[in-house]
Formats: sequence, structure tokens, C-alpha cells
Amino acid sequence: MKKNLFILIACGSALSAQTVITKAFHDPIIGESAGYFTVNGTVDNSATGAGVTFSNGSLTQGTLTTTSYAAPTATELLAFPGSTIKMTAAGNTILYRQTATKLEITGLTASDVTLNFLANNGTVITYPAGFGYTETDQAQGTFTSSLASGLFRGTITNTADASGTLIVGTNTYGNVLRIKSVQSFNLHQSVDTFFLFPIGTITNTTFTYYNNTRKFPLLTYTSANISVPLLGINQSSESAQVLSDVFLNTASQAARAKIKIFPNPARETIQFSGDVSKYTQARIYNRDGKLIKTSDMKSEKIQVSELLPAAYLIEFSGKETQPQTVKFIKK
Repeated sequence: MKKNLFILIACGSALSAQTVITKAFHDPIIGESAGYFTVNGTVDNSATGAGVTFSNGSLTQGTLTTTSYAAPTATELLAFPGSTIKMTAAGNTILYRQTATKLEITGLTASDVTLNFLANNGTVITYPAGFGYTETDQAQGTFTSSLASGLFRGTITNTADASGTLIVGTNTYGNVLRIKSVQSFNLHQSVDTFFLFPIGTITNTTFTYYNNTRKFPLLTYTSANISVPLLGINQSSESAQVLSDVFLNTASQAARAKIKIFPNPARETIQFSGDVSKYTQARIYNRDGKLIKTSDMKSEKIQVSELLPAAYLIEFSGKETQPQTVKFIKK
């Protein structure tokens, strides 16, 4: 089974002084995409309550990845009825149902496991949600994998348990709201329709941090465990990622970069110099982590005149080399 079964989407913050998660601003939209850096280091999630400081100054930046949202296919709608949108990230696809007040998970598919919440969708968030928000929802369905198949049932508990100041690398963000989500499911054989004899467990804890100007979370941390004693399975994992505009260790990043861009700031076009032969594509992300533009590297320059004046992150990628990322300013 996949170590990380859930990448449950969380929903950021409103444009008011108090960070509040709302449907109007934070519900995912078909066609959206966001860039995230993986994180090196240990995320400190210990602070709770109001007015706290989330101290994560030691974190460093990893690889840039993309999360995208699309409409479910006809096949997916047949398997996961009621789904309205799907999220694809890190090789996993999660399907959701959007209502007037909730975002619910209807299914998850990965290379070696599928979770179907057909019997009872699980609540990801109920809108609006500010500090002090808490709820527990029941979830139930089926699981299938190459090793076992059966039923699952359990709870999802969501709590806005902390708010304050977030320190990530060298950057500091105020008015941050944190949502803690704990998913706890028992696994059962298909014949155990009364859920009397669990054969294993899935537990997943996610912390997501939002400020009041971005749709997507600044920082996300996930810890997961799958245990099926009869099959000798006991797997644990943890991962973390930051929104692409949370520039961690920018000095070190610039020193590592094999590509230089000029002019910077730019008005009409940006050009490249340095070791560009291994790179075939460039992606530009805005401060919210949304993919704005994709261009090939054939001409060694990109037109940026249509972009609004702001800071952007450009990722250079190729099939046989590690991606490189550089910040630039559009005048």
C-alpha cells in the first residue's frame, strides 16, 4: 500500500485581518494549479493556542512539484459518484465533492491502492472555518490493493487549533491559521459487514498553515501509518511542503543555480545564460503558487510583457537533470 494515502486539500485564508477559510475564496476550481517545494528538515508543529509562534527557521528547500485540479472523467464519476473535482499531486489522485458548505473526499487512487468513500464521504472542511473551529465526521467505504481488499470505517477530525506567526526558513508570516486534521480508519475484510473484527488501521495526521492573502497553504506537514499485522505491513512516513513563493534559503538557492536570467527585474522578455543545454521547459509561478505560463527553452528567452508587475518563480526542468528554480521580478 502507498505510505501516504491522503493529501487532503485544505483551504487557506480570507482577505480580512482575521484568517478565515471560506468557500468563496478557498474552494478549489477546475483548471487551477499550484507549485510546492518539498521541505528538508523537521517541521515543528508543537505550538497550540492563539498568538503562538510556529518556529521552523531551520527548514530548507527541496524539489519543486505541481498540484493541479481538473474535472473527473466519466469513468471516475461512475466509480466515485457525486465527485465534482479531482486533485492530482505526487502520483496520487484525490476526488472531492463540493457543496454549499463543505468540501468532502469521495475517493483516492494511487499506483497500488484505491480508497472509495462511497458509503460515507469524509469532510475535509466545513465553511467558514476560523480559529476554534472543530468537527468530527464519520467516513466509510472500500479499499483495494495488490495485497488486500475490504472495507474501512472511521473518523476525520478537523480542528483550527492554533494561530499566530509562522517562521519558515528566513521568512516570517503573520496572522497564520493552522488546521490539524486526523484521519483514523479501521480496515476490515469484505465479509465483515458489521465491522466487528479489524485487520488493520490507517492513521494520518496533517497540519496546514495559512495566512490571510493566499488561497493555498504556506506550509503542509503529513504523518501517516498503515498497519496490517496479518500481512506483515507496518509502514510509517512523513513529508512536508511549502508554497512555491515561500523562498527558503534564497542565498543558497542562487549559489546552486546553474542558470542565470536577465534582465532582472524584467519588462518585456527574460533571457537565460549558463548551463541551459540540459533544460527543455520553463514554468512560471505567481506568489500564490499558481502556474501562470509554460514555455520551451529553444529560443533561450521568454516573453513576460503580459504578466502583472510582481515577484515570480521560474522553474527550469529537463528529463535527465534536477529542476532549477530562480526568482525574478516583473516591472
